[in-house]
Amino acid sequence: MRAAIVAVGSELLGTDRLDTNSLKLTALLAEHGIELVAKSVVGDDEAWLAAELTRRLSEVDLVLVTGGLGPTEDDCTRAATARALGLTTRFDPQLEATIRRRFERMGLVMPEVNRRQAEVIEGGVVLDNEWGTAPGLRLSAGDSTLWLFPGVPRELAGMMERHLRPWLERRAPGGSREQRVLKVSCVPESTLEEQIAPAYREFGREAITVLAKPGEIQLRFWALGEPAQRQRRLDEIELRLRRLIGPAVYARGEEASLEETVGELLRAAGQTVVTAESCTGGLVAERLTRVSGSSDYFLGAAVTYSNTLKAAMLAVPPELLAEHGAVSEPVACSMASGGRRALGGDFCIALTGIAGPGGGSEDKPVGTVHIAVAGPSDEEVVHRRICYPGDRQGIRSLASQVGLEMLRRLLLKPTA
Repeated sequence: MRAAIVAVGSELLGTDRLDTNSLKLTALLAEHGIELVAKSVVGDDEAWLAAELTRRLSEVDLVLVTGGLGPTEDDCTRAATARALGLTTRFDPQLEATIRRRFERMGLVMPEVNRRQAEVIEGGVVLDNEWGTAPGLRLSAGDSTLWLFPGVPRELAGMMERHLRPWLERRAPGGSREQRVLKVSCVPESTLEEQIAPAYREFGREAITVLAKPGEIQLRFWALGEPAQRQRRLDEIELRLRRLIGPAVYARGEEASLEETVGELLRAAGQTVVTAESCTGGLVAERLTRVSGSSDYFLGAAVTYSNTLKAAMLAVPPELLAEHGAVSEPVACSMASGGRRALGGDFCIALTGIAGPGGGSEDKPVGTVHIAVAGPSDEEVVHRRICYPGDRQGIRSLASQVGLEMLRRLLLKPTA
């Protein structure tokens, strides 16, 4: 089964409104193994929308439409659908009564303009909307099925579960589709692609998707069938991917974060962390404290933007700063060791760099960041230099990710 999604609303063609409804529908289709081949956004124009629906109905088995079912003149989805299908609309008094009762339960009198929402297309199945006043419709169009949903996200979410999910479950090819996600930290996308190539050959290229952003990659993989069958298949794929990638896999699950994983490792080890930050301005500390219960392992931070404070708070030798400059490996390592001693943590993550857009040089271009992590022993300091050609926000974000990943790798090392 192939599907298309059409989002209706001129506001979605601007810059201040996102079409989040399509994302919800996409996830539900994927869960049931339905191939989504197209998404489109159409303004509040009856002729344009009718043409778009005619086109999509000729191409796919399932068309899902959101928006344009309200009571105002620019809500043209019903009229455009009738036009595309060559059908007429009729007024449904019982549906009007239902809408009026909804208003009454809210302590309101229904405006007469809302009577437009009681117009239904001949042959359509009315979809009850207990979350709002706009009913949906399901219509057959030759070999295709067309669904009309309201555009209010809360109403769409409820109606998807009430009406669309059961319909899909009865028609899902080969059982429902289930997704699993592995998260990988600080590995280039091209490197990861080479590492997992054997899994593509074993399980099929279509079963595994790579979604990359700076510092993190999501590996999404899928399985079809009955629950037990899906779980076995997902376990097989996950085990193979983990073996191919190694310790760069830091978590399972789309909602998992690197800061949560680091926190779990610190808590399990009974150890603590502090940060000494310059160019990141406390971002690593902020990420660590996003996690509920982080007071178990996070003690505090020193944001030392100036050389004066690096020397005063972290005991970075002034001669080291003079010789190498603040953005250097020796200074980063000194910040980490000094921060650990000054703030009392078992570990300290230190970062110093040039986030831009100005301040770079030929030797130290914008995007250069030195990151060091000091461990429980003063001699145990690891360092990494990155040079990321991004904007200020991107450079700071990547640096914080690398710092957390460096700490995670240290925590994974077996203790003597």
